[in-house]
Amino acid sequence: MQQPLAASQKRIDSIDVLRGIVMVIMALDHTRDFFHVAANTGDPLAVPSASPVLFFTRWITHFCAPTFVFLSGLSCYLQSFKKSKKELSSFLIKRGLWLIIAEAIILSFIFTLNPLYNIIFLEVIWAIGISMVILGLLIFLPFPVILTIGLVIVLGHNLLDIPEAAPGFKPGFLYSVLHRAGGVLPFAPGHILLVLYPFLPWTGLMILGYCTGTFFSSKYSPNERKNILLRIGVSTILFFVLVRFVNVYGNPFPWSKQNTWLDTFLSFINLQKYPPSLLFMCVTIGPALIVLAYLEDIQNRFTNVVRIYGRVPFFYYVVHFFLAHVLAMIVFFARGHNIQDVAKAAQQVPLLFIVPGEGFSLPVVYLIWLTIVAVMYPLCKKYDRYKTSHKEKWWLSYL
Repeated sequence: MQQPLAASQKRIDSIDVLRGIVMVIMALDHTRDFFHVAANTGDPLAVPSASPVLFFTRWITHFCAPTFVFLSGLSCYLQSFKKSKKELSSFLIKRGLWLIIAEAIILSFIFTLNPLYNIIFLEVIWAIGISMVILGLLIFLPFPVILTIGLVIVLGHNLLDIPEAAPGFKPGFLYSVLHRAGGVLPFAPGHILLVLYPFLPWTGLMILGYCTGTFFSSKYSPNERKNILLRIGVSTILFFVLVRFVNVYGNPFPWSKQNTWLDTFLSFINLQKYPPSLLFMCVTIGPALIVLAYLEDIQNRFTNVVRIYGRVPFFYYVVHFFLAHVLAMIVFFARGHNIQDVAKAAQQVPLLFIVPGEGFSLPVVYLIWLTIVAVMYPLCKKYDRYKTSHKEKWWLSYL
């Protein structure tokens, strides 16, 4: 076992708070997908055509997936304080496999509300799941080796952009699973498997999160940990600025000077998420580490609320997605659509009950988002109490 936390630090609140914050922000992006009038008709990050408000509404949610994956790795390391390596490896592999199955069966249905499963999506839960399986195999290696593997993946995976940019490059499905979003695998007539989250960069990020967990052991005081996280966070942001400015490596498409300084800035921070480029991970994880450092000294009503969301991440993810899509279905029929219109719309968007060009303005989308988040709070609080009071139920640790 690793060196444990102090007895009073059985659970690190700052981790739950940061996770809760990004989960609340995450719901904004999903709400926009279901309810914004332009959600399925254009790219909200297109510069200079997208409005700055729409751009930042989408861009701010970029912090969610990388922070969530990074904290998942960090939490895996914290598990080593109470589990042997063999026990932890077994847990990570089994939980990872469960998450992959949950993505294919539960999340794909909630995402589409299509009981025929014409499209099975491999998204962020899949990426976390396969990364956990890989991490479960790696933890037997010496810590420096694990850290090196994580750094090599995160710093070096964009070298694959070179062959991918070659004329005529055609990735197979297995390559798409690794590093190229959009891979399609037909597995039955009228049914396909679609890769949206290639796992290689996410796995590297989870490994680095795991290695960061060492600063949460009793070898480091809270003040030492805060200073280390701040230094790493600031250094990561400075690294992003320098490498992005050079405009040669770290993101498959360069930034360019626009007609206005604002559009130029938006081009500078517009980075690839699918899969996450090196600079995408830097610009999101750098600030996340700074926030994580300062959260250790903050406890107020806000942190007490968002901590509840962060304590039940899988439950929140599944239920808020389902709630948003069911609400979109209600709006669909309230607009006067019928069952026949469902099939027509599905020819354009795989999410049932969504019609391209129909929806609400951004202020209404924000109102719906806040409503969904508010509805989720008592549900998450009740579920958290259930998990806390039923620690004897082993299966709860997988949810």
